[in-house]
Amino acid sequence: MDTPRAATPTFAVVLAGGIGSRFWPASTPDRPKQLLALAGDAPLIVETVRRAESLVPPERVRLLTGRDLVAPFQSVLPDYPDERFWVEPEARGTGPALAWAAARIESEAPGAMMISLHADHLIRPVSEFAQTIDRALDAAATRGSLVCLGVTPTRPESGYGYIEVGETVGDGLHAVSKFVEKPDADTAGVYVESGRHLWNTGIFVWRAADFLAAVEHCCEEIAPALPVLARDGVESFFADVPHISVDVGVLERATNVDTAVATFEWDDVGTWEALARTNRGDAGGNVALGRTSVIEGSGNIDWSDSGRVVLFGVDDQVVVRSGEEILVMRRDLAPQHNRAH
Repeated sequence: MDTPRAATPTFAVVLAGGIGSRFWPASTPDRPKQLLALAGDAPLIVETVRRAESLVPPERVRLLTGRDLVAPFQSVLPDYPDERFWVEPEARGTGPALAWAAARIESEAPGAMMISLHADHLIRPVSEFAQTIDRALDAAATRGSLVCLGVTPTRPESGYGYIEVGETVGDGLHAVSKFVEKPDADTAGVYVESGRHLWNTGIFVWRAADFLAAVEHCCEEIAPALPVLARDGVESFFADVPHISVDVGVLERATNVDTAVATFEWDDVGTWEALARTNRGDAGGNVALGRTSVIEGSGNIDWSDSGRVVLFGVDDQVVVRSGEEILVMRRDLAPQHNRAH
């Protein structure tokens, strides 16, 4: 198909910072969440790289991460070239990271398209994901818009951000009316019923130059540091910019933002509760992973990588064993759990 982007290179950048503290004790600074097999047989980072390489040539995939995470990632991606790791000198959030990545991509390949992915999502099937990305790329190329992938909500989830859709501007494509960040449960329920709201996946597609233009126009926190990046390099840039997310700094302020409605299954695998959605449970609704089992119990999440765990006669608990640490908590508290030791 002849499209405005037919001869335009496309890069995929994977945001792979952070340790996923809500998955403590399995996730630690030495073994971050992305190294855990929480959504399949392979670690999350491996699944994500495979997915990215199904969208663009492998040589156009980049991992954005911190210095301390390069070695852990290389342990599960042993053949991954060093030049595909783009190392952030300091953690400054998704806004500065993506501005820096867009500037590097635009410098390497002027006019290039850019896909931004997270390293800790469950996405299936990949074929449907690729089709949605393709629609988003066409929209970004033809409309010059910044495209967010949105998923039709299946439950009143208060831990996700939402997109309120506006007018239809293409096949499965809408202008964004408004972003809403993590509403309360009642409001989330209204959004599910409205039919006008989507979960914001945090997966983005745009032309690198268009994103940089939006940063310069909308984001007073990052824009002044762009000349510093060009003149003095990445260390000075990250020293100058504040911590800010791309949603708050750019997307909530820009006027040329669209959303492509996803046709794939998506989960951000954000807490232990996600394992009940991403794995098949037994007849009692128990999800038992590793050397674990549940006897005369229901609704439990049981995970171990360092020994056997048996739950007997208990319901709706999360039990995690990793190394010398054991976590036991009520399942309803999983969304609030944040390295509780």
